[in-house]
Amino acid sequence: MDNKPEGYYYVPQPIRNDGAGGVDKGPRDIMRDLENPDLLVPPITDAGLLPNLKFSFSDTHMTLNNGGWSREITVRDLPIATTLAGVNMSLTPGGVRELHWHQQAEWSYMLLGHARITAVDQNGHNFIADVGPGDLWYFPPGIPHSIQGLKDGCEFLLVFDDGHFSDLNTLSISDWFAHTPKDVLSSNFGVPMSAFNHLPKEQVYIYQDKVPGPIETQQVQSPYGKVPQTFKHSLLAQTPIKTPGGSVRIVDSTNFPISKAIAAALVEIEPGAMRELHWHPNNDEWQYYLQGTGRMTVFAGNGTARTFDYRAGDVGYVPFANGHYIENTGTETLWFLEIFKSDRFQDVSLNQWMALTPSELVKSNLQVGPELLNALRKEKWPVVKYPGFSYYPR
Repeated sequence: MDNKPEGYYYVPQPIRNDGAGGVDKGPRDIMRDLENPDLLVPPITDAGLLPNLKFSFSDTHMTLNNGGWSREITVRDLPIATTLAGVNMSLTPGGVRELHWHQQAEWSYMLLGHARITAVDQNGHNFIADVGPGDLWYFPPGIPHSIQGLKDGCEFLLVFDDGHFSDLNTLSISDWFAHTPKDVLSSNFGVPMSAFNHLPKEQVYIYQDKVPGPIETQQVQSPYGKVPQTFKHSLLAQTPIKTPGGSVRIVDSTNFPISKAIAAALVEIEPGAMRELHWHPNNDEWQYYLQGTGRMTVFAGNGTARTFDYRAGDVGYVPFANGHYIENTGTETLWFLEIFKSDRFQDVSLNQWMALTPSELVKSNLQVGPELLNALRKEKWPVVKYPGFSYYPR
């Protein structure tokens, strides 16, 4: 590249090393092809038909409000993703995601900045907490809550346990007030109807307010006390499972008891390393890529496999029990979330399965010898890296 003339850039062509394919001379989006090399030139091992397993938040509609913005990926964008839907949201300093509740469970990962969250459960227990990068929150279905950006603002990922969910179709306090007769509001609260003369005429959703004071000045004492199970969890503070090539932090109902509908893992993959060949025996996998670039091949049985490339801001999806891996194809560390509609995180390691099966059976099934059989591991390594056997970008 150093000897190329100024302004030169590489134009990929749909030609594989075995000679299959040919030059594309027609109209095309070259930048898109550069981002998706394994769609333009699929590995020779790809075969059959699998639905699309990738969608980028950059290709979604942005909802803009004074106080922040939001965008979402649901089955309308990624039809295969029926179990979970995702919302990427940002709030300005003081920006508020108004008082609201959902028919679905809400799980969130803080990407940057800081926010204050509040909630009240069905027994009158209340909850007020500040969250920062790497923190989670979880609100069960029907639990009313709010989110507000602190002095540095914030951005976060929201995940809901229904692929058909839309954050623009939730149950909001302003929307309910706007569609309730004032005499009913007067009777309910015991105040004159004039108290409601300035209500918003429709759902507020996100609005700009002043930055709230220190959390100790915002505490409200409930006569029933605080929630019995915290709605907040500090995922980055967890001790990770470290293996050669990266790490994994798992969060589910075993260490975040309130999270009964969503389980997740935060995965770190170093350059040259990969999330090992595996599958999940409990549900589909919804992924969110935080940093770096990677690729994933999904194996669906009956000779069907397809490869996709991912980068920060992309959502990936793996149908229930389909075999797959995620390989770091870049020069920086790859970080992503694996998320499941389940109370427990579960995965099955191909390597461990083979190691704990009689070697004679594995040998006769795959026609392999001691070179592979003696290298199998009985302990699970979610992320692997072997010097001399690792992928590095060309």
